[in-house]
This record gives sequence, C-alpha cells and structure tokens, in this order.
Amino acid sequence: MPRAPSAVTHSVPPASGSATVRRNGPARVFAAILVVPAIVGTVALPAYAIGPGAPGFGASDRFSLTKAEAQDVDVSALASGASVSADAYSVRTKAEIDEEAAAAERSAAASLVNRPGAYYTPAQQAEGDDYPWWNETPDDYGGGLSPLRYYFRECVDFVAWRMNRDAGVTSPPWKWDWSNLASGSAYAWADEWVSRGRATSSEPIVGSVAWFPYNHVAYVQAVNGDGTVTIEEYNQNSDHSYHVRTIPASSAIYLYPPA
Repeated sequence: MPRAPSAVTHSVPPASGSATVRRNGPARVFAAILVVPAIVGTVALPAYAIGPGAPGFGASDRFSLTKAEAQDVDVSALASGASVSADAYSVRTKAEIDEEAAAAERSAAASLVNRPGAYYTPAQQAEGDDYPWWNETPDDYGGGLSPLRYYFRECVDFVAWRMNRDAGVTSPPWKWDWSNLASGSAYAWADEWVSRGRATSSEPIVGSVAWFPYNHVAYVQAVNGDGTVTIEEYNQNSDHSYHVRTIPASSAIYLYPPA
C-alpha cells in the first residue's frame, strides 16, 4: 500500500531591512524625566541672573550720567537777580492817537500841494475863486454832493455855481442844479444843451460854458482881442482845485447861458 507523502516544511527567512522594535525600559524613561527640566532651567537661567537686583547687575556709566544731569540744573546769578518791571511798556491815550492821525493827514495833504493831478485843500481860498465849497472833500476821497447835487469841487459843480451866481442866486432855493441844468457827466453837456433847446456856438461870449470833448467844462471869464479866451475852472488836472487859464478860442465849443 503506498505511503502518503510526508509534509515538507520550509522556513522563511526574515525580510531584509525590517525595523527592529526596541522597547524602553523603566530606567530610560526615568532618565529622560530628569534631563529635560535640567536643560530648560539652564537656558532660562541668564534671563533671571542679569535682571535688576541680581548679583552682578549694575547701571551703566551712561545711565548714571544721564540721571545725574537731569537732576543738576545751574541757574545763573544774573537771572536770579533780575527784577520784573513794566516800565518798558507805555499806553497811549485816545487823544494822542487822534493827534498822530491828524498830523499824518496834514503831512499827506502838504505833500500834494502844487503836484499836478493830485488832490489837496489849500490853506485859503484862491484869489478870484468865489466857489462856496472850495474846501469840501471831493468824491474821490469820500466826499459827497454839493447843494447843487453835483460832487464837490468837480468842474460841473463849479460851472453850475457860476450859472446860479450870474442869475443872481447865491443861496437856496437854487435856480440851476443837476435836475434842470445838465447831468453829472461833463462829456454829455453839449448834447444835453442842444436837446433842451439852448444855444451853442464856436464863438465865445462872457459867461458862457466852455465845453471840451475830453469830459471837462469851464466858465468863460473874458474874450480877448487876440483870439483867445480866459477861462476859470475846477479840477482841470484832477486836483479838484481852482485854476485860471488863457487858451485859443478854437479849443472849445461854447454853451450859452440858459435863460
């Protein structure tokens, strides 16, 4: 009877490179517990050892110097001996301030005397000037209207005054003023004279208005035999003052006095 084959047993060698597992014994664990706190304590020790109050800690020379200088302040003997006084200050009175302002105004006016094109008020009325408002402030400097309703010391106001004077009126009620003589612009007087039916001519007569196309009027004082006329005027060169001139008769158009 045949025998059954016997079982063959093969032994399998362990795989190469497999890790060997080692278990730590109680002695190793205990040693690790002791070593780790020792390392941490050693690293932290310098932070506490060099703090203020620790042995070996001391302030630097720079710190000591700064602290000492902050507490040491020298005061000069000159400063401590100085006296406080208000003697250097003075208060001006209102009267003094007003007087200074008036003096400055007088000085400014004096500097304009005899300066063409500048306004000034003479110390006294000029000879031959009978204009009642010769020393009033002109409009350019804050002045207002005359009783004839033209601005003070303008050429038109002076001529309007002469028209009233020649009509025998030297006080209110006025015969001629802005409302019935002519407008405030001398430039428009010639056209207004014509529009009101008044005579105009190139031939001058005494008492007529000399009209100039450059926005100016004057009063004819005399007609001379040499072909000239003598005129009286205000503000001819923007100085708001009285002047007398002799000019060629052909220099102007003449507006005859209104009736």
